[in-house]
Amino acid sequence: MSDDDSTPDPDDERTLIRTGRDFEQEYRLDAAEAGRFLIDLGKQLRDGDELTITTDGWELPFAFGEPVELEIDFEGVGDPELEIELELPGRPDERAPDVE
Repeated sequence: MSDDDSTPDPDDERTLIRTGRDFEQEYRLDAAEAGRFLIDLGKQLRDGDELTITTDGWELPFAFGEPVELEIDFEGVGDPELEIELELPGRPDERAPDVE
């Protein structure tokens, strides 16, 4: 809750997903909703080195490094399927020691 308002802050009710915890969530979306998500994600990737993914129930901030791995897998036998996978390495938060 904020100091000047008795209405709960929705951000305070989210579970923060952080380093040291495994988390996985799967969604079945229509193409338009998946496209909206990918555009929003792409903007965060393009504009900085951190991204945040949220729902009403959780928040996942992630500082990513380079290189980003992109995998495209097409299976054309039987029922054709295209899989696109993006893997972002974490950015180390340590500094090198000083040399004097």
